[in-house]
Amino acid sequence: MASIKSKKGNGFTLIELLVSVTIFAIVLGVIGSIFMTGFQSQRRSLAFGTIFDQASFLMEYQSRSLRMARKELAAPACLSQNGLNYELTRSGRGVKFINSQNVCQEFYWDVSTNRLKENKGGAEQYLTASNSEVVAFNINLAGESQTDDRQPRVTFFLNLRNRGSRAESQPSLLIQTSVSQRKLDFQL
Repeated sequence: MASIKSKKGNGFTLIELLVSVTIFAIVLGVIGSIFMTGFQSQRRSLAFGTIFDQASFLMEYQSRSLRMARKELAAPACLSQNGLNYELTRSGRGVKFINSQNVCQEFYWDVSTNRLKENKGGAEQYLTASNSEVVAFNINLAGESQTDDRQPRVTFFLNLRNRGSRAESQPSLLIQTSVSQRKLDFQL
């Protein structure tokens, strides 16, 4: 009698195939998750870089302008009275002063658009980009009058946030700084 050899198939069994597909799906899911996390982190970093650049520009521009402000000495043309260095406007959401070129200048928060604006000699322009919004802009003055014995100082706080549809593309930045007027404020 001839022995019959059973010929084993060279294919995979159904269980081996299911295990292989499951392992492949898990590996693919992990790699996809890592990729999406990296993509979201990059989006968040770019959004933060944009808001940081904008806040840096705003703080430098406003600080330089406020530092070089001049006292109102002529009949009140810009500020409400003579002897003032700075004046709060728009219910404390703005500050007005005479800049180094003797032009009336104002920085303020336009609450209708949630953007910072500048009024310089009657010409208005936005200081913040349309893709960002101001959440808060607070101003505190000290020594703004000639009758006090303090050096004029403006402290302002800015909360700036990116506008975006996703939470990761809406980073916010909180900045506070104080600026003292460059010229000494005293009477002889």
